[in-house]
Amino acid sequence: MRLRDFVLLVFVCLMWGFSNVLSKLVVGPWHVPPLFFAALRFLIVLLVTLPWLLPVPRPGWRIILVGALMGGGNFALLFIGLQTSSPSMAAVVIQAGVPITTLLSVVMLGERIHWRRGGGIALTLIGVLLVVWRPGFALSPGLLFILGAAAAGSLGAILMKQMDRIAPLRFQAWVGLTGSLPLALASALFEHGQWQAATAAGWPFLGAILFSALVVSVCAHTAYYWLIARYEANLLAPLTLMTPLATIALGVMITGDRLDTRTLIGTGLALLGVLVVAVRPSRAPIVEAQERS
Repeated sequence: MRLRDFVLLVFVCLMWGFSNVLSKLVVGPWHVPPLFFAALRFLIVLLVTLPWLLPVPRPGWRIILVGALMGGGNFALLFIGLQTSSPSMAAVVIQAGVPITTLLSVVMLGERIHWRRGGGIALTLIGVLLVVWRPGFALSPGLLFILGAAAAGSLGAILMKQMDRIAPLRFQAWVGLTGSLPLALASALFEHGQWQAATAAGWPFLGAILFSALVVSVCAHTAYYWLIARYEANLLAPLTLMTPLATIALGVMITGDRLDTRTLIGTGLALLGVLVVAVRPSRAPIVEAQERS
């Protein structure tokens, strides 16, 4: 990989990692309702990418479903989970999306798993379970929502594989459309005090929403899709592990995340499992990358 492109990938991963921590501030200390936050983010994405909305990718029903899963569903569940979980733990649990995508590719696309990738899936799931599990045989509700976010993104990625390749900005436009409208309706029905919370947060919230929509969704994701077109997935996928590492580091520095021994062991196992799953021969089917933040 050229140095310029590696620096670009580092920038992308850092933006994804910082976005995870920033989202925690928005739905946590600032008390902005998560569905409202997600709806505003995708509305801005839609407005910026509106010129690329047409023509409609075919089949139309599939792009609507893909956009809803990888956009609205993924991020709504992520933001709900971040209300009660730390960015560090969320960054680890969301890695479950890699083995879930692989398992779904077996069921829905007929792909086959080599024993090495099967071992990587097992390692990842064991690591995630260690992070999610709580003393007293209880599961963290917030992290279960994040696990749901990973599953929604994985299903969307598999469905996207069954479509012709879509230009990145057109895909972003449809994610914005299929995310903003249902999330706005859901926020109106199930949340209250949205504008009061946003107003109370003030200019920092405005900066956060613009950063999330423009820098992360439009710029970082488009840059990553550009890198996918230039390099093999089995080169890029391991390097994107910089995202959870950046999230953990920033979470410790900004939101005061604490990592106990069990969480550190679970994190290590999960990331090692993701690495094993991601690094595979280039002749193997490539699973589409899903959004990281």
